[in-house]
Amino acid sequence: MKHRIKKLLLGLFGGALIIGSLGACAQRGPGGMHGDMGSPEFRARMVEKVGSRLDLDAAQKQKLAVLADKLHAQRTALRGATEPRDAFRGLFAGNTLDQAGAKKLIDEKTAALQAGSPEVIAAAADFFDNLRPEQQQKVRDFMERGRRWGHRG
Repeated sequence: MKHRIKKLLLGLFGGALIIGSLGACAQRGPGGMHGDMGSPEFRARMVEKVGSRLDLDAAQKQKLAVLADKLHAQRTALRGATEPRDAFRGLFAGNTLDQAGAKKLIDEKTAALQAGSPEVIAAAADFFDNLRPEQQQKVRDFMERGRRWGHRG
């Protein structure tokens, strides 16, 4: 029984981390300003920004735009119909943790992640695999630094 509770709590807090990360991402916009990541204009600006940093050609920018759209769709599916923070807070609303609700929330998020992941992976592979070696290295360098492009400090 103890093992089951540990797994539930680990899953619950892992799910909370994912949901919290998505919520935080939704608050960020270009240059650290608040913006609407869901807007096509925002995604277009990000494609242009990344495109200029990587010196992408038109075909590569199109593949990046497809990846951005797939990521947006995945984010929307993960977010669900209700505000993630409200759903998470609802688990703690009573005198006891809503274990059935926590399991349902985690199951829903896991199902959404599994359903959309193949398309996201395919779009990411299509984009990355069509970069020139020096562009791929720039992506690796960015990932190694763990920062956003254009961030100073």
